[in-house]
Amino acid sequence: MSKDMQVNQMGEKRIGILTSGGDCAGLNAVIRAVVRCAMGNYGWEVLGICEATHGLMHRPPKVKQFEIENVDQLLTMGGTILGTTNKGDPFAFPMSDGTLKDRSQEIIDGYHSLGLDALIGIGGDGSLAILRRIAQQGGINLVGIPKTIDNDVGVTESSIGFDTAVNIATEALDRLHFTAASHNRVMILEVMGRDAGHIALNAGIAGGADIILIPEIPYKIENVCRKIKQRQERGQHFCLVIISEAVAPESGESLTQLQQFGECSYGTVGEYIADQISKNTGAESRVTVLGHIQRGGIPSPVDRLLASSFGVAAVELIAQEKYDHMVAWQNRQVVSVPIAEAIKDYRAVNPEDTLVKTARGLGICLGD
Repeated sequence: MSKDMQVNQMGEKRIGILTSGGDCAGLNAVIRAVVRCAMGNYGWEVLGICEATHGLMHRPPKVKQFEIENVDQLLTMGGTILGTTNKGDPFAFPMSDGTLKDRSQEIIDGYHSLGLDALIGIGGDGSLAILRRIAQQGGINLVGIPKTIDNDVGVTESSIGFDTAVNIATEALDRLHFTAASHNRVMILEVMGRDAGHIALNAGIAGGADIILIPEIPYKIENVCRKIKQRQERGQHFCLVIISEAVAPESGESLTQLQQFGECSYGTVGEYIADQISKNTGAESRVTVLGHIQRGGIPSPVDRLLASSFGVAAVELIAQEKYDHMVAWQNRQVVSVPIAEAIKDYRAVNPEDTLVKTARGLGICLGD
């Protein structure tokens, strides 16, 4: 039997793919994998939905037609060629007159107007929750792929973008080490992590940090300062500190800033800790806020492998008509789990986690 006959017997499909929420490295590698598998193995048509769900609100919907011969360059490309957004809840969308409007039906109508048989949504827990709600409401055949540099999507051990973010944070610590030693300074690196401290913990261990502060482990500034003084007494007059942006002052109040569309951003905790260290130890401190550098750039080999595996697995779920599921990485293999299960709880750092025990065993101060 020829390949063309096999494709026809399996039935042609038209599937859509979109990227939602914050960008990260590896999104384009997922798109490449989906196109190569869906078109190359099944003969399906693949449409890219531009600007996440916003693209489905347009009339006509904003889409990109993919060709299999034009996606190979996507493997190493950062960001997302489809564009994305983490602004504007479709169920309470901010309008120009200041009102909020439920625009979910516009998204559903946009999906059906394209004649799509299924939709692959790449997003974090928030995006997947919104996409699932829309899919349940509008009869959309949804398959999810987890991506987030925070690595806090439930059920999966790793999400697309996390490894690259850890690599970038680790390299920053490597570079800060030399300037810290040269000037006898406390160098503080503030990294992303909206609710979870995975980036800080992983990069802190890999980058040789002396102090790691994450939101899951309450700290006392006196313990942080004691660690710095102990190093000073041993003749080590510099120190590397890495802090997750979600770490709060000892009072427990988050240091957040309200943005235009209602989202909260962090970014002052590093300065707060630096000020406390200087007051209590006399050490000269400097702060580096890594920010969105962690999201950008070329994806690491691990993220490319994960993105490729997830993309192929998502297509296979569609072939099996196994919808309302998300692909996940567990025990060194790709599995599928119900999206509802994946978004039920976010994946924080467990204080009894192996890496927490590793940090303690290495003499790294966690502030508690």
